[in-house]
Amino acid sequence: MYQDILFPIDLNHDSSWVDVLPSVVEYCRTFQARLHVVTVVPDFGMPLVGGYFPRNFGNKMLEETNKRLHEFVKKHVPSDVRVQHIVAEGVVYKEIIRVAKEIGADLIIMASHRPELGDFLVGPNAERVARHFDKSVLLFRK
Repeated sequence: MYQDILFPIDLNHDSSWVDVLPSVVEYCRTFQARLHVVTVVPDFGMPLVGGYFPRNFGNKMLEETNKRLHEFVKKHVPSDVRVQHIVAEGVVYKEIIRVAKEIGADLIIMASHRPELGDFLVGPNAERVARHFDKSVLLFRK
């Protein structure tokens, strides 16, 4: 049923993956799907932002994040699951959707938190992904 599953995580927050990963692995095994693990970093190349950081900071950050993502997968994803590592740069929910479309994901599985009052005004990333992605999105709430 599913061939390409996108799993967005935040490497700095275990809550973005720790309760969800076992189910993601089961989905991949059940459907023999390829897992695409994506993490999104801020866009430090924007002129307004870039002036506050040393030259090449954005490139170094992307390299370090890619290294951390590979270490994460090696440590937490079983070797029988086919995995692609993706580091995206920009607005979190927009990049998740962009990557999902680019790789042809037919399912996004991600963690979500219970909305707070401020979330109804701005909207958390998981709910924005669910609202704007045109295929299946499975949200795990805590």
